Amino acid sequence: MMAKWALITGASSGIGWATAEALAAQGFDIFVTGRRYEKLQELEKAIKARHPKTQVKLACFDVSDRFEVSEFVKAHKTEISEVEILVNNAGLARGVEKMQDASLDDWEVMIDTNIKGLLFMTRAVVEHMVKKNSGHIINLGSVAGRWTYPGGGVYCATKFAVRALSEGLRMDLLGTKVRVTNIEPGMVNTEFSVVRLGDQAKADKVYEGMTPLSAQDIAETVAWCAARPAHVNIQELVIYPTDQAHVGQVARKGV
Repeated sequence: MMAKWALITGASSGIGWATAEALAAQGFDIFVTGRRYEKLQELEKAIKARHPKTQVKLACFDVSDRFEVSEFVKAHKTEISEVEILVNNAGLARGVEKMQDASLDDWEVMIDTNIKGLLFMTRAVVEHMVKKNSGHIINLGSVAGRWTYPGGGVYCATKFAVRALSEGLRMDLLGTKVRVTNIEPGMVNTEFSVVRLGDQAKADKVYEGMTPLSAQDIAETVAWCAARPAHVNIQELVIYPTDQAHVGQVARKGV
């Protein structure tokens, strides 16, 4: 029987990690990528402990680097041709400065990872999905792909791009059986804010006095979308924690 692979990018922590575990529970063999090999090894052990028969493969590279993606594709042709689900999870935000004060390096990292990385990985996988006439591309967008906020213009622009690319890809795939989903979370307590702010104490304050979403919440949503019947495509799904009504509108207790 042919393996049924789920490929998850940015799986060394947070939503990517939790999604790998959730899809393993659904019976998928798991191919995870990230830039921290030790963390990927920890994830492999965690999956194997719960699902001993699940195949798990690891690849350590930067999705924003076109050459590294190309080398990954060459090294894993067979598995990539068998990928049933691609979860484009790798992404990040850097900084909260106004555009006139922001770092150009931060801009490049966000654009290269959130847009180019998604495109490079999608292009590598989707042609095989079209050939076998099945598959599912699940992109991790954001509420920042719908509503802009001060100090987040460039990050928001990258997530607006994820939304546009998801819509455009779905149109280009019309007539095939390949599905495209864009998951758009609000506040999720992962390493996201630490990476963005560069400081754990500052990151903790982002979620102070409220209950944010967890990585598992989003992973369960991804798994649910993937489990819909083949004729059902959840195109977009916006998820806020109950304590967040909108971008910048958060109920906090005792703060």
